[in-house]
Amino acid sequence: AKAVSILRPRVFPQRRQGLPSLAAMHKYRRVIKPREELVKEETEIRVTAAGSVSAYISRAAKLFNEMEKSFLTITATGNALTKAVTTAEVIKRRFKGLHQITKLTNQDIEDEFEPLEEGLDKVTQTRSVAVLEIKLSKEPLDKSDKGYQEPIDESLVKDVDDEELTKPRGRGKGKDKGKGKGKG
Repeated sequence: AKAVSILRPRVFPQRRQGLPSLAAMHKYRRVIKPREELVKEETEIRVTAAGSVSAYISRAAKLFNEMEKSFLTITATGNALTKAVTTAEVIKRRFKGLHQITKLTNQDIEDEFEPLEEGLDKVTQTRSVAVLEIKLSKEPLDKSDKGYQEPIDESLVKDVDDEELTKPRGRGKGKDKGKGKGKG
């Protein structure tokens, strides 16, 4: 009798729509398309999966304090969605009275694959990626919007001065940590 693992469900390889089987994918190469240059607004913070939350919070502090903007927009796609939500929640706990509107949409991205061998056709694949947009504003926003959230209780907001928000909070070198000073 065959033993089936309880810990891992059996996954059946599925044929991706419009693409050759996974075994035949070594015969194709993804076509790198030039990115369209999207103009980023001054009040927009684009969150990526690789960026640091503290850098985004420093940017928010600069927008609200130095540049005296009344709102900012946090945008993210794909794997960066959770980091965008974390960033928005931290910002709401640093600045009093921020109203929020959240919008979640989808964006279709088309990947193109060219054959490495002759006789094969070009293949395209369309995938849908989630896009999150969070607008945080010092001024009241449209309360009838389904993504609206009112400002959090002021007792939850920790006021931090500008200097503390913009200074880096990374891990320092420390003193004598892991330098192999020997025994004793």
